[in-house]
Amino acid sequence: MLIRRETPDDVKAITDVTDAAFAANPGGEAWLVTELRGDAGWIPALSLVAESPTGEVVGHVVCTRATVNGAPALGLGPLGVRPDHQRQGVGKALVHAVLGAADALGEPLVALLGDPGYYSRFGFRPAGQCGIEPPNPEWGPYFQVRTLHSYSPNLRGPFRYAEPFERL
Repeated sequence: MLIRRETPDDVKAITDVTDAAFAANPGGEAWLVTELRGDAGWIPALSLVAESPTGEVVGHVVCTRATVNGAPALGLGPLGVRPDHQRQGVGKALVHAVLGAADALGEPLVALLGDPGYYSRFGFRPAGQCGIEPPNPEWGPYFQVRTLHSYSPNLRGPFRYAEPFERL
């Protein structure tokens, strides 16, 4: 498997992967990825695909510009893996790669809404432990952050995703 940046030729395959991964919510996450791609918060270097040995796109992850109390941060998601490639390390490889890329770009932290049992293995912890408030207080322990090397404990306050997340 190869993890690489998204190219324009990957857009349809990413939509297909995202639709398949989120079949319970048809069009929702795929719509979000499309909207994020056209948003000012889009960071091309942080839209990554997993490519199988046969060249098929089997997974996708994206981080987009977000803020904590107005300061730059990142929001991770959606992360999607084609169902026939799930539980084979594709998602794990994508998360490790996007966190490494974000760290290399000097980003301070990545936040997400997801399962603590899954994301804690990547160093994510409840956002409240870092003084970061979720956009929705009801998210509780599911809203998590992963601090990176340029993180400062002074980065505290309300988190805000890229604008398309607000239209979900």
